[in-house]
Amino acid sequence: MTPPRPSALNPQPEPKVLVANLGSTSFKYRLFDMSTEEQLARGGIDRIGLEDSNCSVEIGDWSEERVTHIPDHAAAVNICLEQLSDSEHGCLQDASELAGIGFKAVFAGKLSGVRIVDEELLTRMEELADVAPAHNPPYARAMRQLRQAFPQIPLVAALETAFHETIPPENRAYAVPYEWQDKYETKRWGFHGASHRFIGGRIGEILGNDDLRVISCHLGGSNSLCAQRGNRSQANSLGMSPQTGVLHNNRVGDFDPFALPLLMRLSGKSMQELLTEMSSNGGLLGLSGLSSDVRDLEEAAASGHERAEFALKVFVASIRQYLGSYLVVLGGADAIVFTGGIGENSERIRRDVCEGLEWAGIVLDENKNTSVDRNSESCISSDDSKTQIWVVPTNEEIVVARQTVEAVGLAT
Repeated sequence: MTPPRPSALNPQPEPKVLVANLGSTSFKYRLFDMSTEEQLARGGIDRIGLEDSNCSVEIGDWSEERVTHIPDHAAAVNICLEQLSDSEHGCLQDASELAGIGFKAVFAGKLSGVRIVDEELLTRMEELADVAPAHNPPYARAMRQLRQAFPQIPLVAALETAFHETIPPENRAYAVPYEWQDKYETKRWGFHGASHRFIGGRIGEILGNDDLRVISCHLGGSNSLCAQRGNRSQANSLGMSPQTGVLHNNRVGDFDPFALPLLMRLSGKSMQELLTEMSSNGGLLGLSGLSSDVRDLEEAAASGHERAEFALKVFVASIRQYLGSYLVVLGGADAIVFTGGIGENSERIRRDVCEGLEWAGIVLDENKNTSVDRNSESCISSDDSKTQIWVVPTNEEIVVARQTVEAVGLAT
């Protein structure tokens, strides 16, 4: 599969870009040769800060795993660069070949878009950690370490909110006092931008039309739907924070904030304790009391586990509510695309989401739905469906790599 290409790339010859996905104790990466958009290597380091950090790398047919002590993210990148420049198996001569390191950063409020990492951006991410507590702190901390350790390598933050800057103001506003929007940056920012951008572009390539009405359904550990017209976001189910919208694996999704004072009084828990519970013990995990993984819940539901079945039904209902809303936003849809770990692999979720939508011209072909090959692009709609239904694996990393090359080119 050849991913959709941007309109213009940095003219630097054969730029190589490292795309980083950070957690508080993890560093996962992919290395791309942007002259061809070929993935040269991938790897990851887990348990950063512990004595038994696990390092893995795949370069072509060669792979390696080892356990060692890696104290911080700067040391993790050093290990990564050592592996990538290995004299026998490596694909880099040294770190100077890197055009930049791109990060799928999450939230910096008005400092959205694609940005060279600087002190202003890092400070803003730290100030807004309340909105993205699982994402902003590890990214800001690691970026600081890397700026100090590798000052010669440009760092680029591709904010997840960037794709949603085209959403009309009426679809982004909360009905709060008007000054909150400007003074406190309170609005529906939207997230998962790289994934939705890729899906909109890729389905346009597949169908040979760059002006499609598309509803992209990114379903995985966290979940969101996006209404797109011509690969431009018109609405996204994630709002002010990544905790909202469709329920997630262990996060609550949409929730009435006026329930919190009552819960504080009845439970005796503080506001912070309740917020922590909603962001770590909610979602599929909270509803089922069993697991945050759809695979576990589907297996348990098939064996008669009532709460697992209930959790799956609530999940599907929340997806369908946004799907229906976005059919109105777009005036119908030319394509509905499922992506992400759940969207690509759960035939039950896809079936249940599309069930009974014939009135809207959405007709799933059950045989096609159950015959989807892993990691493949598959049309699963009936031949007489007015709206095409697709399964398309996402590729957020190549989107960030393209944005990194462009940002570095503009900055030099």
